[in-house]
Amino acid sequence: MEVIILGCGGSAGVPMLGGPDGAGEWGECDPAEPRNRRTRSSIIINDGPGRMLLVDTGPDLRAQLLAQRVSRVDAVLYTHAHADHIAGLDELRGVNRVINGPLPVYGTAEVLDEVRVRFDYAFRPWTPPRIIRPILEAHAVSLPERRVMAGMEVDLFSQQHGWTETLGLRVGPMAYCTDVVELDDGALDTLRGVDTWLVDCFQRVEHSSHGWLERVLYWRDIIKPRRTVLTHMGPDMDWGWMQANLPDGVEAAYDGLRLYA
Repeated sequence: MEVIILGCGGSAGVPMLGGPDGAGEWGECDPAEPRNRRTRSSIIINDGPGRMLLVDTGPDLRAQLLAQRVSRVDAVLYTHAHADHIAGLDELRGVNRVINGPLPVYGTAEVLDEVRVRFDYAFRPWTPPRIIRPILEAHAVSLPERRVMAGMEVDLFSQQHGWTETLGLRVGPMAYCTDVVELDDGALDTLRGVDTWLVDCFQRVEHSSHGWLERVLYWRDIIKPRRTVLTHMGPDMDWGWMQANLPDGVEAAYDGLRLYA
C-alpha cells in the first residue's frame, strides 16, 4: 500500500501570506529548506492494484496532483468541511474528464450537507456527454463504520477538532488522523498496532484544536505504530529542528513524500 502526501501544511500553508517583503511569513521554519514549504493537507491512498482514494480536496489540489503526476482517482473521502479541506473541489472536474463519468464522494451526512451548500452544482445529475463542472455522487457514512471505498476496506472513526468533529481513518496497515486534538477510547482501539500512522501535529506547544508534539507522543505510546509521520504542520515546525529532535520512529512529512506499508 502506498500513501502519497499531497500536502502537509496547516490551513494557511507554509509560508503564510505576509512577511516583511511580502514573500511569506515563515515563523520558525527555514526558508532555505524546501521541505518547509507546505501546501494544504491532503493524501492519496493507493492500494497497489491502482485504485486510488483521495482524502480531502484543499485549495492547492490542482498543483498537488500535477506535481505527483496523478490524473485520476476512484473516490474522494472528506474528513470535515473546513475550507482548507474542501475548497479545491472544483478541480475534480478534471478527474471527471479523465474517468469520463461521475466520481463517488464520501463523508458524514453533516459534512456532505455543508459541502452541498457551497458546491450545489457539483451534485446535480449529469447529462452525458459534456463535462463542464464537477460531477459528484454523495455517499453518507456513519461513525464508527467500516466502508468499502475505491475497492478498499476503510475503518472510519470520530475525532474531536476543538469545537467540531472530524473523521479519522484506517486502511489496513496505515492510518490518517488530521485535524484532531482528542481521540477517544474507540478511536485509540482502532489505531492500536497500526504500522504507519500519519497524524496532525500543528506545533510544538499546546493548541486548542490541533495535535501538538507532546500529545502526539502520548498517543504514540498507546497506539505503538512502527512509524509515526507528522502532518498538518504550521510555521512552528521547522524541518531541521525536527530532524535533530524527534525521537526514533517519529518523522516529519513533506509535500510529495511517499509512504509504503
